[in-house]
Amino acid sequence: MSINELLEKALELKVNERSKLVDELLKSLDKPDEEIDEIWAEEADKRLESYRKGELKAVPMENIFK
Repeated sequence: MSINELLEKALELKVNERSKLVDELLKSLDKPDEEIDEIWAEEADKRLESYRKGELKAVPMENIFK
């Protein structure tokens, strides 16, 4: 079945069925990358350690979300 045929069939679905289909398709594109998650976790640990050592200054949340 071609993509166009599949799209035609999908458009025949009820609204709630199309919504579920779209949601599932989007979820399939947003798979977590364990390597990237690990890199960010390491970076967060480094930043927290630097903050605790006084090597890194914090900015109040009020100054960020103005």
